[in-house]
Amino acid sequence: MSLLEPPLCNPKPQDACPPPTPNTITMQSIWRIAPPPPYTKPADLRDQVLLETMIRRRGVPPSLLSYTGSKERKASRPRFAFQTKSENDVLDDGYRWRKYGQKAVKNSAFPRSYYRCTHHTCNVKKQVQRLAKDTSIVVTTYEGVHNHPCEKLMEALNPILRQLQFLSQL
Repeated sequence: MSLLEPPLCNPKPQDACPPPTPNTITMQSIWRIAPPPPYTKPADLRDQVLLETMIRRRGVPPSLLSYTGSKERKASRPRFAFQTKSENDVLDDGYRWRKYGQKAVKNSAFPRSYYRCTHHTCNVKKQVQRLAKDTSIVVTTYEGVHNHPCEKLMEALNPILRQLQFLSQL
């Protein structure tokens, strides 16, 4: 739809203009401005322009292939917290972890440590910190669910599984 469009014709004779006289100026056609397009939120419009610019310049990056233009809330991952009475901060839960950060906690003498599961397809994280009120208690919070078997459990089961396999071949 263009911004300018021809006027609507009114077939009623009483609404028609009187015939022109030598002293009157007439216009051949009258144009009216079309209504504006529907309102779009500036953020959506900005996102759309940005996406179109990226496509024209260098193609679509893989991270935007399923881009919808609207901000959707990230799916929440399950969180589990355990309180354990222990002298050691890091408790062996059977999985292997890599420490990726540490942060001083307000009103506590003990820092909070951040860990990530080392399995290549697993995105589970855990936080470990001591309670400020009772320093003998360690709070371990897990975020997410492991998508692989427990490594320590598999190491313990491997000899048994080998024996069962050997016995089944007899």
